[in-house]
Amino acid sequence: MLLFWYGLLSTIYWVCTSIYLSVNRRKIKFLTEIPAAISDTKPGVAIIIPVRNEEANLEEALTSVCRLNYPNYRILVINDRSTDRTPEILRRFAGNEPRVTVVTIEELPPGWLGKNHALYQGFNQSREEWMLFTDADVVYAPEALDKAMHYAQQQQLDYLTILPEIKSRSSVLVGVISTFKIMLEFKLRPWDARKQNTKAYMGVGAFMLLKRTAYEKAGTHQAIALRPDDDLKLGELVKKARFRLDVLYGDKQIGLEWYTNIREFTQGLMKNTFSVANYNIFIALVGVVGTLLAFVLPWPLLLLLGGPTERFMVLLIFLSQLALYLPWKSMAIKWWHVLLMPLAGLLISYIILKSTYLTLKQGGIYWRDSFYPLSELRKNA
Repeated sequence: MLLFWYGLLSTIYWVCTSIYLSVNRRKIKFLTEIPAAISDTKPGVAIIIPVRNEEANLEEALTSVCRLNYPNYRILVINDRSTDRTPEILRRFAGNEPRVTVVTIEELPPGWLGKNHALYQGFNQSREEWMLFTDADVVYAPEALDKAMHYAQQQQLDYLTILPEIKSRSSVLVGVISTFKIMLEFKLRPWDARKQNTKAYMGVGAFMLLKRTAYEKAGTHQAIALRPDDDLKLGELVKKARFRLDVLYGDKQIGLEWYTNIREFTQGLMKNTFSVANYNIFIALVGVVGTLLAFVLPWPLLLLLGGPTERFMVLLIFLSQLALYLPWKSMAIKWWHVLLMPLAGLLISYIILKSTYLTLKQGGIYWRDSFYPLSELRKNA
C-alpha cells in the first residue's frame, strides 16, 4: 500500500511538473528570435572576461568576441595570476586587436574569490554605460551582442542574462546536464524573473549584461566577494534592488562546452554545490532526499516491486518526463536523454552529499589553488 501511494504521488508530481515547466518555458524567448537592431542607439559596452589558466579554450572564445557585429564595445580581459600559456595568447590578441585591453592581477587580496575579484577589477577599469560579464570559454555568434542589446533596450531592462547552449563531446553528459537544467528551472523559475512582485531571479556566468548603475546600486561583487555561485547571487542582488531583469535562451547564438565528461562535471560542481544551500546541512540534505524521491527512485521501485497498477504509473511518469524533452529547440538535447534522468539524479545527489562532506571536513573549500575557510564563506552566505 505504501508503494502505491508513493507511486501515485510521484505520478501526480511529474504530470504537474511537466505541464508547469512546458507552459512556463514558452514564456522565455530565444535570442535567435530577436531581430538585430536597425535604428537603436548603440550605447558603449565593456565586455569583461576573467581568465585564469584558460589556454585550452581562450583563443576560440576571444576570437568570437572580437568578431561581434556591434559598433561600440571594447574587451577587458582580466588575467588573474595565470601560469600557463594564457598570458602569451593575451599578448598576441592585445597586439592585433585594438578592442582588447589586458589587465593583469599579480596578487589576490584577502576576502575575495579570484573570479569575483577579477570581475570587480574589470568594473573598476571600465567606464561604459553597460557591462557584459562573460567567461573565457564562451563562443558567440557575430550578431549575439547586437540582438541582446536591442532586446535590453526594447524591454527597458537593467539586467539580461542568457542561458547558453551547452555543447559536449559526450552526449551522455548533455543528458545529465539536461536533468540538471530541469532542476534549476524548477527551483529558480527564470520565466518569472521579469516580474517585480516575485522573488524569482537568474544569473548565468556565460552571459550577464547589465547597466553600470544597476551593478553599483545592487552592491557590486563586493557584496558577494566570497560566493562561489557568484552568477546566481548577482542576479539575486539585482532583483532585490528592484531593477528590471529578464532571461533568454541562447541556443545557436551563445554556446560553450561546460565540461568534457562526467568526471569533470562532478569535480566542477563539487566546489560550489554546498554554497547553493548557503552552507546549511539541513537544506543540503533536504535537497538530496527530494532529488532521490523525485528523480531516482520512481522507476526502479515501481517497476521492480510494484504490480500492474504501479507499472502503469511508471509509464505515465516516463511520458510526463519525455514531454519535457520532445519540444526542446536545442539540437544537442535528444529524446532518449530522459532515460538518463535517474542516473543524473543519483549523480547530483552524490555531488551534493560529497560537496557538503568535503567542505565540512576541510573546514572550507579549495578554489583555483586557494583555500577559503568555511567561517569566512558563511559570512557571505
